[in-house]
Amino acid sequence: MKELVCPQGNLTSTKVEKRLEQLNAEIEAQGIEVKKGRGHHKPEIVRERDELALLYRRWMEYNRKKAICGENRNSYSKTDTDATFMHMKDDHMRNGQLKPGYNVQFAVNSGFITGIGVFSNRTDFGTLIPFLTYLWHKHGKSYRNVVADSGYESLANYRWLFENGQTAFIKPANYESGKKRSSKEQVGRMENMGYYEPDDCFICKNGRHLDLSSHYTSHAKDGTERKISVYRCEDCSGCPYRAACCKAKDSEKRKEIFVCWEFQNLRKNSYHNITTEEGKLLRCNRSIQAEGAFGQLKHNRNFKRFLTGGKVKVLAELLFLGFPKTLLTCWQSATVDCKICI
Repeated sequence: MKELVCPQGNLTSTKVEKRLEQLNAEIEAQGIEVKKGRGHHKPEIVRERDELALLYRRWMEYNRKKAICGENRNSYSKTDTDATFMHMKDDHMRNGQLKPGYNVQFAVNSGFITGIGVFSNRTDFGTLIPFLTYLWHKHGKSYRNVVADSGYESLANYRWLFENGQTAFIKPANYESGKKRSSKEQVGRMENMGYYEPDDCFICKNGRHLDLSSHYTSHAKDGTERKISVYRCEDCSGCPYRAACCKAKDSEKRKEIFVCWEFQNLRKNSYHNITTEEGKLLRCNRSIQAEGAFGQLKHNRNFKRFLTGGKVKVLAELLFLGFPKTLLTCWQSATVDCKICI
């Protein structure tokens, strides 16, 4: 289309529409009769007009689909454009089956469902900030402690919670794997190397230094800007651990480590929070209450799929389903002013 309209300039829809108007005007001025079907010869100008019109329709269709899809996903269902194709837990054959669905989030406080969110984003870490913002607008105040599992860990979430004065009790993604012997035996991992702060360098198993080489700025998938520090080994030649430490195919390339210190410091603070007595209690309560809310709906009430389509209708359906769970919890934790609480 660029070759047909403006080979040297920027392609815009206005230029394409003007070019189509010019071609139609020329065809009408020449008195060319356009015949459809096979066996009819098309003049060159008619072929150009038809080809340009076809490309323009495809371009508009692509833009429409991209607008529906948005920036946080790469697929949508034709019958329910708010739904995104996701891997479901009922894929028993493990053949990568995809189904249109929603990412549902529950906020639970002291056994009560205090908020329900419906998102088209497949990732959990991409829903934390909009969900907490939604709860803040509805409740008029924010939660002091935010407890979540490792799926919600990201630099953007850590940074947002810190800037808003909320304490993160998020389990690091490497929390469970770091306990395994196989992980501790990987000499090339940054966690298994010593860090000498005065010289700002890492020390590998062979006692060689990985000095600070350079800095650069990168962007994560969610668009978060992060500063990366690159540490490079002084010399890897003759090292008996090189095959296990450095995965580079080039035997002359030295070991490198890429570190985002902002993320590492925020992760360290969250790890300290979840290992305190308060953190252990909050994590235990999260497992019982948050997972219990889903278990009440999915297992006890055998709720497997939504009966409606669209975010608004799905949210309304979840609110009707979650309200009895709140009432049931409130009744089981009977207090004198229980009805006032409801």
